[in-house]
Amino acid sequence: MEAIKLLSLSSFNTPKTKTFHKPPNIFLPTSPFSSSYKTNPPKPCKLFTTLSETAQPYEPQLEAEAEAEGEEEKFEWFAEWYPVMPVCDLDKRKPHAKKVLGLDVVVWWDRNENAWRVFDDSCPHRLAPLSEGRIDQWGRLQCVYHGWCFNGSGDCKFIPQAPPDGPPVNTFKKACAAVYPSTVHHDIVWFWPNTDPQYKDIIMTKKPPYLPELDDPSYTKLMGNRDIPYGYEVLIENLMDPSHVPYAHYGIMQTRQPKAEKKDREGGRPIELSVKQYDKNGFIGKQEWGSSKFIAPCIFYAYSDLDQGNGSAQPAEAKKQSEQRRMALIFICVPVSPGNSRLIWTFPRNFGVWIDKIVPRWMFHIGQNLILDSDLYLLHVEERKIMDFGSANWQKACFVPTKADAFVVGFRRWLNKYAGGQIDWRGKFDGTLPPTPPREQLLDRYWSHVVNCSSCNAAHKSLNALEVILQVISIVSIGIVAATKQNMMSAAVRTTVVSLAVVCFAASKWLAHFIYKIFHYHDYNHALR
Repeated sequence: MEAIKLLSLSSFNTPKTKTFHKPPNIFLPTSPFSSSYKTNPPKPCKLFTTLSETAQPYEPQLEAEAEAEGEEEKFEWFAEWYPVMPVCDLDKRKPHAKKVLGLDVVVWWDRNENAWRVFDDSCPHRLAPLSEGRIDQWGRLQCVYHGWCFNGSGDCKFIPQAPPDGPPVNTFKKACAAVYPSTVHHDIVWFWPNTDPQYKDIIMTKKPPYLPELDDPSYTKLMGNRDIPYGYEVLIENLMDPSHVPYAHYGIMQTRQPKAEKKDREGGRPIELSVKQYDKNGFIGKQEWGSSKFIAPCIFYAYSDLDQGNGSAQPAEAKKQSEQRRMALIFICVPVSPGNSRLIWTFPRNFGVWIDKIVPRWMFHIGQNLILDSDLYLLHVEERKIMDFGSANWQKACFVPTKADAFVVGFRRWLNKYAGGQIDWRGKFDGTLPPTPPREQLLDRYWSHVVNCSSCNAAHKSLNALEVILQVISIVSIGIVAATKQNMMSAAVRTTVVSLAVVCFAASKWLAHFIYKIFHYHDYNHALR
């Protein structure tokens, strides 16, 4: 049962352990575990103050900043690998339109080379979106506007309008589609956001971030994705903030209760967070039950042992078994455009693996989508209030006086110091946020998740079909009773058929409500929880 509880985002606060395992591939040069650190500890950094202009009762500090003095190296937004979509949610039969970092791309399966390709989503002919096209019988990406066809390298292989005895215009460089370097890593399609030929083999010198749990076959790692109607900055700092969980997700997520007497119904409590290492590539954080990494720009990764005990002594064999049970929380936050982002999540674990083999993935997404919905409106509005001050002036707008905000302050510091204070959109956007849509559209699940999730999409179609079948059975049953003469059908049979019709009709109505609530729109009213 413990494994089942960890299958939703509620896992973020359930682990509780005193054992900390140093992760592999630490990307920062100075470690708090090194001897030099112990003999020459760094001075506390003044950045992790409350970031307010008035005097504060408490000033959270960056406990061990691993920065070289005078280092001013900047983070380059367009010199990183970006995730596009999990492979499990991509259909090989058709191209897929996606936006990442303000770039419109099309993802498609090149069956001739058995590889996923990422192109600029525009045909060189008249700039029609290639994502609206098809994959033809020869495995080429075909523009549906005029039929131009491209292979996996972007070469134009066929222009229907070009006469066969004329010049080979399809071989001209301007006829080629723009191709982004791409790779499949940890069962996710990644791309390098630059089509310049010099980056064609960038995978040889720089790879996407490595997460050991996603490379270990003993772990289960179901994935989900959803388009989010607020920006990358707000998304990632929200995932770094465990103290909002008892309140924003009250009643749908489990949280650790305070040891002392609860001060309120929700059970909020002080949380000790600290940032241990820090540079342009992100930071490493420490919390009560384990550690976290922010791997710039997209990944927030929390990892810990699973605490199996209740504080009592355990036999050596049971303790050894407990220590071998691991889990992690991996959130991949993709910048899409101002006011929009995409979340890819997975919670790998090496216990309870059998659950994922018998329970459909869409059932896990029911709870996970509810969690995302429960604070979605809050964050959408919050982002607009922050933008009223300007993203670079976040510290003037927000009052963050406790250690519970250490990760959020650390992220904002990284953003301001290394990444220019905001995402580099290369001039495509001026930072203006899109208007707020009606609440039902804002919390819509169908277009933000269902159509992009192969499991939920299949379940939605199947349940819709079941609803129609139930309605047909109800109508046919009533028709049979109406068409049959009274003396040709006993009262018992007539009653049974009518009852069947009523049950099927009621079931179809309930199912219609279920489909709408689970796959389309589920409002969340905090005041009535």
